[in-house]
Amino acid sequence: MAERTFGPVEFVVVALPGAGVPDALVAETRRLVESDVVDLLDVAYISVDTEGELTTRELEDLTEEFPRLAELGLDAPGLAGAEDLEEVAEAIAPGTAAIVLVVEHTWSRRFVTAVEESGAYVMSSERISAEVVNEIVALDAASD
Repeated sequence: MAERTFGPVEFVVVALPGAGVPDALVAETRRLVESDVVDLLDVAYISVDTEGELTTRELEDLTEEFPRLAELGLDAPGLAGAEDLEEVAEAIAPGTAAIVLVVEHTWSRRFVTAVEESGAYVMSSERISAEVVNEIVALDAASD
């Protein structure tokens, strides 16, 4: 089997209001994976109870609580390393949780291959959050 070429990977942390993953988030993640918009590389669930006790669980440990998410499988489990998850855990308030999704946008794989095969390289790439883009667009529209 040929070695897989990955495109850029995105590390998405979703802060959750309690100790569960909303059904809508699970459903949308499934839709994105099943429609080949993203590949799900890794998932971790981090929670902090009201006493400050931290629990970190990988997707394979979440089959009972989130079976619809767990059945998707992962393309690169363990990609979110312990240091990454510890950093996320430091930002979680007691009594809340976060889910970490490591995804690869499928369009990027062919793009990276084309760049590499042409002898070029991606010099820089930066993601601008939806909140910032929406705020800028709203400010621009308000000034018209």
